Amino acid sequence: MKFLLKLPKEFIRLTFKLYIIQLIFLFIVKNMLTAKQIENFEKNGYLVIEDYINKDQRDALMNRAKELIDDFEPPSSHSVFTTNEQERTSDEYFLSSGDQIRFFFEEKAIDKNGNFTVPKQQSINKIGHAQHALDPVYKQVIKELNFPVIGKQLGIKDPRQLQSMHIFKQPSIGGEVGLHQDSTFLYTTPMSCIGFWVALEDANIENGCLQAITGGHSTPLKKRFKLAADGGTEFEILDDSPWPDQSLDLLEVKAGTLIVLHGQLPHYSAANTSKRSRQAFSLHLVDQNCQYAEDNWLQSSI
Repeated sequence: MKFLLKLPKEFIRLTFKLYIIQLIFLFIVKNMLTAKQIENFEKNGYLVIEDYINKDQRDALMNRAKELIDDFEPPSSHSVFTTNEQERTSDEYFLSSGDQIRFFFEEKAIDKNGNFTVPKQQSINKIGHAQHALDPVYKQVIKELNFPVIGKQLGIKDPRQLQSMHIFKQPSIGGEVGLHQDSTFLYTTPMSCIGFWVALEDANIENGCLQAITGGHSTPLKKRFKLAADGGTEFEILDDSPWPDQSLDLLEVKAGTLIVLHGQLPHYSAANTSKRSRQAFSLHLVDQNCQYAEDNWLQSSI
């Protein structure tokens, strides 16, 4: 400390400025895609970036999720998450979650009598859908990750952070997520949805990693999940042709990896049959220059 006091003030100021410039440079470089990465995204419909989120950021999200669940008092009527969205036609808890932080249970976490089969911490399928706007810990980490910078490089002119989810894929009971396209649920004209999926833990075939049809984003959007005119929700079929006749590619990744998903990319995850969870955080962007459908299921005042 005495040594620092003897240094000229101008030298100290200059050193501090250079340090700040270095931090800004590292931040910009981290979020800048190479021409090859952009080419791969356009060709494959997804992009895998290793070591995008550091351990401190991962721990912050997982610890905050645990705190939220600890403070959560399950209602008498449990909202179960299942990819059969038609079961949600009268689930107001789900339908009004676009600008809230809500908790959704694994289907196998609750028996036919409504009783939990596992402890509360192991019963949650996901937390959603507005942590990005409402929770200070999530807001800070998302600010540091700065997904809109990547979104702009992939064609989104005016990014809007629309939907966030903390996904648990609980050990042994983590449910399957059927083959789907994200734009089905977050429809804009023209379509603009891009998903950012961050592995908070290692993801492999045993615990239900993502799987995708490489290049399948050229497939027409199959359907929309929207609000029905007579209340509730419904699927509107847009294209009834079959999915591309090719196998799904495994996206097995280490914790800290970011997977960027085109809104029309068909992707899937199997049930978690292992004894390990597969926590992930996802955020979806849409372009505010595009028209967000008034009858999309997710409506937010934020």
